[in-house]
Amino acid sequence: MAPAASRLRSEAALGSLPRRALTQYLLLLRLYPVLTKAVSSGALLALGNVLAQMIEKKRKKEDSQNLDVSGPLRYAVYGFFITGPLSHYFYLLMDHWIPPGAPWAGIRRLLLDRLVFAPAFLLLFFLVMNLLEGKDAETLATKMRSGFWPALRMNWRVWTPLQFVNINYVPLQFRVLFANLAALVWYVYLASLG
Repeated sequence: MAPAASRLRSEAALGSLPRRALTQYLLLLRLYPVLTKAVSSGALLALGNVLAQMIEKKRKKEDSQNLDVSGPLRYAVYGFFITGPLSHYFYLLMDHWIPPGAPWAGIRRLLLDRLVFAPAFLLLFFLVMNLLEGKDAETLATKMRSGFWPALRMNWRVWTPLQFVNINYVPLQFRVLFANLAALVWYVYLASLG
């Protein structure tokens, strides 16, 4: 009887693991909002790059189990230093500039995000990744000419409905996390471009 009771206790503890993780995340979000969003952004973007590499290897039918570790590291750096902090402050400023109760707030917020923030953020992505890869300005120019517009058009298609929900219905403190979870798929797409 004792082993069964022990097993039940351990199963109950496993069930409470997600609850404890969520509680810890909420506490960290309250105490250190920018740092928490930076860490979660870095981790999720790095995971997105790992998944992109795995998909690419399967598509090419490569047997190698080796991953290019520099890819997830670049994405982690970008997420930690750019995505998390920049998104945090963008959503705060958006709520300040266009309060939820303002006339046409949902549409105005979406237009601000899609027409101003998205192109600038994508440009920043190309620039920072080029720097982190140690490539020159000519490589950046070539990549911008061939990849920026297709990536921006895909961004508008994929992210517009997600961002409409995010900026109008997701509570402010969870917007970066919501976007990061969606970005897991988005960064798989971006990573597969190059």
